[in-house]
Amino acid sequence: MEEISMAAINDLIRQIEDKNLRDRLQQEVAHLSKQKKFGLVFEDHIPECTPLYGVAVRKGSLVAVKGEDIRDVYFVSAISDGTAAIVNKATGEKSERPLDTLVAVAQFGEPIFPSLIPMDSVTNAPGSSLWHTLIEADNFHALQLLEYLYPKQVDCIYIEIIIPSLIQSRGIIKKCALAV
Repeated sequence: MEEISMAAINDLIRQIEDKNLRDRLQQEVAHLSKQKKFGLVFEDHIPECTPLYGVAVRKGSLVAVKGEDIRDVYFVSAISDGTAAIVNKATGEKSERPLDTLVAVAQFGEPIFPSLIPMDSVTNAPGSSLWHTLIEADNFHALQLLEYLYPKQVDCIYIEIIIPSLIQSRGIIKKCALAV
Protein backbone atom coordinates (compact mmCIF):
# COMPACT_ATOMS: atom_id res chain seq x y z
CA MET A 1 0.00 0.00 0.00
CA GLU A 2 1.35 3.42 -0.94
CA GLU A 3 2.01 5.73 1.98
CA ILE A 4 0.43 9.16 1.89
CA SER A 5 1.90 12.18 3.64
CA MET A 6 0.08 14.69 5.83
CA ALA A 7 0.88 17.37 3.25
CA ALA A 8 -0.89 15.33 0.56
CA ILE A 9 -3.91 14.83 2.84
CA ASN A 10 -4.09 18.56 3.55
CA ASP A 11 -3.81 19.34 -0.19
CA LEU A 12 -6.70 16.98 -0.92
CA ILE A 13 -8.82 18.52 1.84
CA ARG A 14 -8.20 22.04 0.41
CA GLN A 15 -9.65 20.86 -2.90
CA ILE A 16 -13.04 20.15 -1.31
CA GLU A 17 -15.45 22.87 -2.39
CA ASP A 18 -18.05 22.34 0.35
CA LYS A 19 -16.75 24.56 3.19
CA ASN A 20 -18.62 22.68 5.96
CA LEU A 21 -17.28 19.32 4.80
CA ARG A 22 -13.75 20.75 4.36
CA ASP A 23 -13.77 22.30 7.86
CA ARG A 24 -15.13 19.12 9.43
CA LEU A 25 -12.47 16.95 7.74
CA GLN A 26 -9.70 19.36 8.80
CA GLN A 27 -10.91 19.09 12.41
CA GLU A 28 -10.93 15.29 12.26
CA VAL A 29 -7.47 15.12 10.66
CA ALA A 30 -6.12 17.53 13.27
CA HIS A 31 -7.60 15.32 16.00
CA LEU A 32 -6.11 12.17 14.45
CA SER A 33 -2.69 13.73 13.95
CA LYS A 34 -2.54 14.43 17.70
CA GLN A 35 -3.04 10.70 18.33
CA LYS A 36 -0.90 9.34 15.49
CA LYS A 37 2.58 10.60 14.73
CA PHE A 38 3.49 11.22 11.14
CA GLY A 39 6.95 11.62 9.65
CA LEU A 40 10.04 10.54 11.57
CA VAL A 41 8.72 8.68 14.60
CA PHE A 42 10.69 7.62 17.63
CA GLU A 43 9.14 4.88 19.72
CA ASP A 44 7.51 6.08 22.92
CA HIS A 45 7.53 3.49 25.65
CA ILE A 46 7.17 3.26 29.35
CA PRO A 47 10.45 2.22 30.95
CA GLU A 48 10.51 -1.47 31.71
CA CYS A 49 10.66 -2.86 35.22
CA THR A 50 11.94 -6.20 36.40
CA PRO A 51 10.57 -7.77 39.59
CA LEU A 52 13.29 -8.88 41.99
CA TYR A 53 11.49 -11.59 43.94
CA GLY A 54 14.46 -12.62 46.05
CA VAL A 55 15.27 -9.08 47.20
CA ALA A 56 13.95 -7.91 50.56
CA VAL A 57 11.76 -4.79 50.57
CA ARG A 58 13.43 -2.10 52.69
CA LYS A 59 12.99 1.59 53.35
CA GLY A 60 14.17 3.37 50.20
CA SER A 61 13.34 0.42 47.89
CA LEU A 62 11.47 0.80 44.65
CA VAL A 63 8.56 -1.64 44.63
CA ALA A 64 5.48 -2.72 42.72
CA VAL A 65 2.32 -4.31 44.11
CA LYS A 66 2.13 -8.04 43.39
CA GLY A 67 -0.67 -8.85 40.96
CA GLU A 68 -0.93 -5.27 39.70
CA ASP A 69 0.76 -3.47 36.79
CA ILE A 70 4.53 -3.81 37.24
CA ARG A 71 4.98 -0.34 35.74
CA ASP A 72 3.20 1.25 38.73
CA VAL A 73 6.34 1.87 40.78
CA TYR A 74 6.34 3.04 44.38
CA PHE A 75 9.03 4.34 46.74
CA VAL A 76 9.06 2.81 50.23
CA SER A 77 9.22 5.74 52.65
CA ALA A 78 8.82 3.76 55.90
CA ILE A 79 8.22 0.26 57.26
CA SER A 80 6.48 -0.53 60.53
CA ASP A 81 4.92 -3.74 61.89
CA GLY A 82 4.94 -5.54 58.53
CA THR A 83 3.37 -2.60 56.68
CA ALA A 84 5.13 -0.34 54.19
CA ALA A 85 4.31 3.33 53.63
CA ILE A 86 4.68 3.80 49.88
CA VAL A 87 4.59 6.77 47.50
CA ASN A 88 3.61 6.36 43.85
CA LYS A 89 6.55 7.69 41.79
CA ALA A 90 4.30 9.02 39.03
CA THR A 91 1.48 10.61 41.02
CA GLY A 92 2.97 11.21 44.47
CA GLU A 93 -0.06 9.45 46.00
CA LYS A 94 0.72 7.96 49.42
CA SER A 95 -0.66 4.65 50.69
CA GLU A 96 0.17 1.72 52.93
CA ARG A 97 0.48 -1.94 51.97
CA PRO A 98 1.44 -5.14 53.78
CA LEU A 99 5.07 -6.05 53.01
CA ASP A 100 4.07 -9.47 51.63
CA THR A 101 2.04 -7.78 48.86
CA LEU A 102 5.08 -5.86 47.53
CA VAL A 103 7.96 -6.91 45.31
CA ALA A 104 11.20 -4.98 44.86
CA VAL A 105 11.75 -3.82 41.27
CA ALA A 106 14.61 -2.56 39.15
CA GLN A 107 13.80 -0.07 36.44
CA PHE A 108 15.33 -0.13 32.97
CA GLY A 109 18.96 0.94 33.15
CA GLU A 110 19.48 0.16 36.83
CA PRO A 111 22.20 -2.41 37.50
CA ILE A 112 21.14 -5.87 38.62
CA PHE A 113 23.92 -7.93 40.12
CA PRO A 114 23.59 -11.58 39.15
CA SER A 115 23.87 -14.47 41.52
CA LEU A 116 23.04 -18.14 41.53
CA ILE A 117 21.01 -19.52 44.40
CA PRO A 118 21.14 -23.32 44.60
CA MET A 119 17.66 -24.82 44.51
CA ASP A 120 18.50 -28.47 43.95
CA SER A 121 21.34 -30.61 42.64
CA VAL A 122 21.93 -33.16 39.94
CA THR A 123 24.15 -36.15 40.69
CA ASN A 124 26.42 -37.29 37.89
CA ALA A 125 27.85 -40.74 37.40
CA PRO A 126 30.73 -41.52 39.78
CA GLY A 127 33.99 -40.14 38.45
CA SER A 128 32.28 -37.97 35.82
CA SER A 129 33.55 -34.44 35.27
CA LEU A 130 30.32 -33.42 33.55
CA TRP A 131 28.06 -30.95 35.33
CA HIS A 132 24.85 -29.12 34.61
CA THR A 133 23.33 -25.89 35.81
CA LEU A 134 19.62 -25.22 35.62
CA ILE A 135 18.80 -21.51 35.65
CA GLU A 136 15.20 -20.47 36.02
CA ALA A 137 15.13 -16.98 34.51
CA ASP A 138 14.32 -14.91 31.49
CA ASN A 139 16.56 -16.25 28.70
CA PHE A 140 18.42 -12.97 28.21
CA HIS A 141 19.10 -12.58 31.92
CA ALA A 142 20.22 -16.20 32.16
CA LEU A 143 22.71 -15.64 29.33
CA GLN A 144 24.03 -12.48 31.01
CA LEU A 145 24.43 -14.41 34.25
CA LEU A 146 26.40 -17.20 32.58
CA GLU A 147 28.62 -14.74 30.74
CA TYR A 148 29.34 -12.94 34.02
CA LEU A 149 29.89 -15.97 36.26
CA TYR A 150 31.55 -18.36 33.79
CA PRO A 151 33.44 -16.34 31.15
CA LYS A 152 34.82 -18.67 28.44
CA GLN A 153 33.95 -21.75 30.53
CA VAL A 154 30.59 -22.87 29.10
CA ASP A 155 30.72 -24.99 25.96
CA CYS A 156 27.02 -25.08 25.18
CA ILE A 157 23.77 -23.42 26.21
CA TYR A 158 20.32 -24.87 25.50
CA ILE A 159 17.36 -22.54 25.67
CA GLU A 160 14.75 -25.26 25.46
CA ILE A 161 13.72 -28.16 27.57
CA ILE A 162 15.89 -31.03 26.38
CA ILE A 163 18.11 -33.49 28.16
CA PRO A 164 21.67 -32.10 27.99
CA SER A 165 23.20 -35.33 29.34
CA LEU A 166 22.23 -37.13 26.13
CA ILE A 167 24.28 -34.68 24.10
CA GLN A 168 27.14 -34.62 26.59
CA SER A 169 27.34 -38.41 26.61
CA ARG A 170 28.87 -38.22 23.13
CA GLY A 171 31.97 -36.66 24.74
CA ILE A 172 31.97 -33.49 22.64
CA ILE A 173 30.59 -31.11 25.25
CA LYS A 174 32.15 -31.02 28.70
CA LYS A 175 29.88 -28.49 30.44
CA CYS A 176 26.33 -27.53 29.66
CA ALA A 177 23.81 -25.00 30.94
CA LEU A 178 20.08 -25.22 30.45
CA ALA A 179 17.91 -22.12 30.51
CA VAL A 180 14.12 -22.50 30.67
